[in-house]
Amino acid sequence: MQKSDREIMEILEAFDATGVAHSAAPLCKADPKTVRRYALARDLGRPAGEPAARPKMIDPFLGKIEEWVDRSEGKVRADVVHERLVAVGFGGNERTTRRAVAAAKARWRAGHRRTYRPWTEPGLWLQWDWGKGPVVPGPDGTPRPTLLFCAWLAWSRFRVVLPTWDRTLPTLIACLDVMLRQIGGTPVYALTDNEKTVTVEHVAGVPVRHPEIVAVGRHYGMTVHTCVPYDPESKGGSEATVRVAKADLVPAEANLLEEYRGFGELARACDQFCAVVNGRVHRETCAVPAERLQVERGRLHPVPQVPHTAALGTTRMVNTDQTIRFGNVRYSTPPGLVGAEVWVRADGDELVVVADLAALPRSSTASSSQPSSKAAMLVPMTWPAATISVWLVP
Repeated sequence: MQKSDREIMEILEAFDATGVAHSAAPLCKADPKTVRRYALARDLGRPAGEPAARPKMIDPFLGKIEEWVDRSEGKVRADVVHERLVAVGFGGNERTTRRAVAAAKARWRAGHRRTYRPWTEPGLWLQWDWGKGPVVPGPDGTPRPTLLFCAWLAWSRFRVVLPTWDRTLPTLIACLDVMLRQIGGTPVYALTDNEKTVTVEHVAGVPVRHPEIVAVGRHYGMTVHTCVPYDPESKGGSEATVRVAKADLVPAEANLLEEYRGFGELARACDQFCAVVNGRVHRETCAVPAERLQVERGRLHPVPQVPHTAALGTTRMVNTDQTIRFGNVRYSTPPGLVGAEVWVRADGDELVVVADLAALPRSSTASSSQPSSKAAMLVPMTWPAATISVWLVP
């Protein structure tokens, strides 16, 4: 029976007065063995109220149990351990083994816990990830699934969400370019998953980067890293950004959102979502992400004025009839681009054609009536569901 603090204090006081357990026992109305146990615990420096450890049958086998737990990294089952202990001479029951294995696993986990460090340095890390977006009508009116490109600055908690039709390499590079220009700078590192657009393969556990991603990192002055395989905690910030974005942008019963009527409506909803989450106080930092971004921009590298060519789209040659072919469809182009190499990409419901004015002959640029800005003046020849726009890059 466990003694109360008052009774333990009286036992120790009686033992100090007599110095003998049998003489102190009548004074404190306790058994001499109880007096001797509390006095010995005090002399050994242990708490007086701590229960005394008794020898157990499994004590000689604890070293072997800890060895098996350490070798299995805390995953070995107690029934497997009990079978092996019985084979080497243990005569106890399985309940005793389970208690010993549970204690050994607790000690192993206490010494191998993961260390989490806060993002204390601005301008250093950026994370991005993909999430499934809502189903919206495509250019031809057929419902198509979309994807959400979600990026997150680790220090300021500033988020960028961009809707896309796919997650191919050109789309990824275009999203990175748009995201960096919205942030207003380039961080030192970018962290993401081991997708084939980023990591081609692993050799001896070392990730091999996609050559195009390496070229993109060199162009923007940013090093692309990937997280440990099957370890979402490596980039928990972007995982949380995807979860919050899907909760607010994908129609569900919880948010009572209506279906989107087009890709443009989804893009506007993403812009509104970013304005809301970046303009309110963040729960972790107790500050507004948009305000912290102004501080972090002082540590970011400038974004190149010209985007990476892979972000502009695929190359096409303008035919003599002033048309290009994209997706098995012919589209007309402005005058003055015959024989020129242009870049073509699909941007939502629009087809964007990019031309470099510096690479065009002077006669062509002089005869062209297109300004060096976006001009939504072209009409597709055979695909009537999209608006065609042209960017002439000076």
